[in-house]
Amino acid sequence: MDVHKRLLLVDDDPNLVLLVKDYLEFRGYEVVPASNGNEALEVMENFAPDLIICDVMMPGMDGYTFVETIRANPATNWIPVIFLSARGQTADRVRGLNTGADVYMVKPFEPEELVAQVESSLKHTERLMHMQGSQIQPVLQVAEDVELTPTETKVIQFVAKGMSNREIADRLGVSQRTVESHVSNMLGKTGLHNRTELARWAIESGVGKGGR
Repeated sequence: MDVHKRLLLVDDDPNLVLLVKDYLEFRGYEVVPASNGNEALEVMENFAPDLIICDVMMPGMDGYTFVETIRANPATNWIPVIFLSARGQTADRVRGLNTGADVYMVKPFEPEELVAQVESSLKHTERLMHMQGSQIQPVLQVAEDVELTPTETKVIQFVAKGMSNREIADRLGVSQRTVESHVSNMLGKTGLHNRTELARWAIESGVGKGGR
């Protein structure tokens, strides 16, 4: 494990922050805390984390909005994110992953599991960076006969432009939950894993053209 890795810990529970921060710092990580999404964005103006650990439900800017914000920014959209949440229903996990989190962990959790997820996510990101540095990208395996509804086509065109679910909802005049449902449906139809792969598929296949 690289002892110089820097982590951003976003949570409004001071006891959890203290516990997780101490545990990760003992493992050699540099950990900077923030109490909500707004504060985290301010921290990131002068701090570039290698990974973000983020609570979902927080006052001010919640985890969903925070992750959508960093995913919409090319300078930060590569940073792996681990969601922490007391909500463990399947729908909650799906929403968290669709929003852009790489890992969804349910509270309470074992610190050892969190450390393992941190190390796994960092290694995965390093592999992707190495592949991109070698100008090699994994081939997206998507059937040629995937049929999208007119609304799904509009949504994916905006996804290809790097827009967040909230921005797409505002543009289309629908709820954010509706956009999340369309994204989830498209992930199911294409067999892709996240919004990043959806955006890449849209651009490479030509589906992402338009979106005025």
